[in-house]
Amino acid sequence: GLDIYPRLVASEHRTGFEPELRSTGNASLDAMLGGGLAYGASTLFLGPSGVGKTTTAMSCAVAALERGESVTYCLFDEGIGTLLARCDALGLGLRTHIASGRLNLVQLDPSAISPGEFTTLVRQAVEERGATILGIDSLNAYLQAMSGSKALTLQMHELLLYLNQRGVATILVLSQHGLFGEDRNDVDLSYLSDSILLFRFFEAQGNLLKSLSVVKSRVARHESAIREFRLSAQGLAIGEALRDFEGVMGGIPAYRGTQPLMVDQDTVPR
Repeated sequence: GLDIYPRLVASEHRTGFEPELRSTGNASLDAMLGGGLAYGASTLFLGPSGVGKTTTAMSCAVAALERGESVTYCLFDEGIGTLLARCDALGLGLRTHIASGRLNLVQLDPSAISPGEFTTLVRQAVEERGATILGIDSLNAYLQAMSGSKALTLQMHELLLYLNQRGVATILVLSQHGLFGEDRNDVDLSYLSDSILLFRFFEAQGNLLKSLSVVKSRVARHESAIREFRLSAQGLAIGEALRDFEGVMGGIPAYRGTQPLMVDQDTVPR
């Protein structure tokens, strides 16, 4: 048959929802964000490939699922089987939430889906399934389904405005080029995002470690510190602020101090 996907006009779907903050499931990450993940707003997870953006996003989703919320997560890059295996190893039990129907993992082929079809899929997730968190992972692959960055920007503007007006917490994952996240992206959506979580690799004491910082928030007074973080079988762990940390904005951070790091500790702070 014939399927028609009308253009989304966000102004036709106003509900008057005011943004609110709900816990990510990690007290330290909540404090960094100024109270938690913003609902009725979008959060951009930005950093190089392999730094932990998707796993952190799924950690936030699991916290919402355990509160009884509904989550739809759209995967353009990674296979569902790979994601489930990785989350199992990190103690994020997604399978029970999939079985309950509260978690909907959607694997998409960017070469086989049109922008209008994707917008309709998102609307169905929100209006029919009652999704309160919507994840798009990643924007790099979604770009391949578009005719150009200008079209992507216009589409994403309307889509994010629609989701904000429906009170949805939108998680956008954007990978930067290179192992260390060189200062170049396929597209710049930072100005459309309400909050930005910046992920980085850094070197210290012969180890390749990971850092996390909040560089922008329109909805809360966020923390300005750069913190070390780790993903393990116990879940997401965030350490103390790194006081002797240089070069994070330049893309290749370096730790030059003597402060104890998480890698040196027998127990990981939560």
